[in-house]
Amino acid sequence: MSTIRASRRLLAGTAGAAAVALALTACGGGSDDGGGGGDGAAESLIIGTTDKITSLDPAGSYDNGSFAVMNQIYPFLMNTPYGSPDVEPDIAESAEFTAPTEYTVTLKPGLKWANGNDLTSSDVKFTFDRQLAIADENGPSSLLYNLDSVEAPDDTTVVFHLKSENDQVFPQILSSPAGPIVDEDVFAADALTPDQEIVDGKAFAGQYSITNYTVNELIAYEALDGYQGVLGAAKTPKVNVKYFADSSNLKLEVQEGSVDVAFRSLSPTDIEDLGGDDSVKVVKGPGGEIRYITFNFNTQPYGAEQADADPAKALAVRQAAAHLIDRAAIADQVYKGTYSPLYSFVPDGLTGATEPLKELYGDGEGGPDADAAKKVLEDAGVQTPVELNLQYSNDHYGPSSGDEYALIKDQLEGTGLFTVNLQTTEWVQYSKDRTADVYPAYQLGWFPDYSDADNYLTPFFLKENFLGNHYVNQDVEDMILEQAVTADPDARTGIIEEIQAAEAEDLSTLPYLQGDQVAVVGADVTGAEDTLDASFKFRYAALAKG
Repeated sequence: MSTIRASRRLLAGTAGAAAVALALTACGGGSDDGGGGGDGAAESLIIGTTDKITSLDPAGSYDNGSFAVMNQIYPFLMNTPYGSPDVEPDIAESAEFTAPTEYTVTLKPGLKWANGNDLTSSDVKFTFDRQLAIADENGPSSLLYNLDSVEAPDDTTVVFHLKSENDQVFPQILSSPAGPIVDEDVFAADALTPDQEIVDGKAFAGQYSITNYTVNELIAYEALDGYQGVLGAAKTPKVNVKYFADSSNLKLEVQEGSVDVAFRSLSPTDIEDLGGDDSVKVVKGPGGEIRYITFNFNTQPYGAEQADADPAKALAVRQAAAHLIDRAAIADQVYKGTYSPLYSFVPDGLTGATEPLKELYGDGEGGPDADAAKKVLEDAGVQTPVELNLQYSNDHYGPSSGDEYALIKDQLEGTGLFTVNLQTTEWVQYSKDRTADVYPAYQLGWFPDYSDADNYLTPFFLKENFLGNHYVNQDVEDMILEQAVTADPDARTGIIEEIQAAEAEDLSTLPYLQGDQVAVVGADVTGAEDTLDASFKFRYAALAKG
């Protein structure tokens, strides 16, 4: 079980501007009043983004840009309601374990696809069977690591047969990129279905249908009357999403009002600038992205394969770094407040998240403490300055990574306790070197597959973790496996809290930033606050104008 769980993540301009403008006009524009949006509400919205779509087929994509579309158009068995990271039945009427390895879902009656086809348990079985059969290298099928088979005994009943018992993570996975349900009469069983076939087949049963589609240029959405899920009806009948190659153009258009909502991704400088513009609002919510330093337990100073190997001294080096890092300075100076300080391994907003690093390290209030760093090194007998080779990627985590790690270098070296050899490598080589014990300490980031603490624990801290950093703590391993099968929510939360406390003592990774979700919206746009929640899903149906 641990092996399967830990390996699942071993994973020009605005082209056609004239055509896009015509399409937006044809789809209702962005400022018509009246219609189905409620009293005084606009009938349509224009959203701008720099995200890119890989595929509309859930079996063929595993990226933010594609999943953003899927969250609008496809039904899910389980989903996260606005304001919560925890899943509830969506198009399901109920979902529960009926045996240790059987998770049974009962669909709501009378479900329909936008094309008029019945949405039944046969579609659900088809969805998950094809995910496993296609197993596309760019798809999310690895998330179904614990799924053995799917049974559809009648039109509204689905039984998932699992390999391991009482898997409390499985309901979350049903809300993940592996979870969108597809129409078996439109999608191919053993191959990816082209985007245009999906659009032409009207294979939608989410809050919206797609009415016009030009890949990575324009998507026009229309609210689906037959949606019966947990999120409720869309507040705005029509939404048009415009794709930008350049974030500066996106900034200009939201500032001028030709785009109502800008979401993913404006630069930190642009967001800071727009924060002073009364014509727009900058709205922030908790994000799932985290940034952290990974320590290689073999090659870090005093690591297991070093000539002067000493576990106590190696721990002291990690602890000293934790005492010295100034998260708020990195968030403010480099990212202009678009990231927040992170003091644990599970980000703020998720059930069970705590902040043990704030209490154990630095000044106890989130700031650095050079005296505490000096003492921990002295008590362990570590000679200073400690020479630390620290690696970051110059092309994978955005253009600010250089400034981010230059500031971390200054923070570690400022007291004379460290000498940091800062090095950078392009991602193609970096991704190979980091698991080949080349880097003693290095930058990584993480986006979650689903909004559950498990997704920040299992991949990192089991023996066979995707970091490959030689960290082993059997007590932590046992607790991670235990929380995954603990059915009582309070008991499971308690175990998750214990894991974070144990990891704060070990520091196999040093988390320091949590990326905020940021939307810039027109002054008369509402609802962004509702959807910028810890589900990390941006649902257009929460938005309204006027």
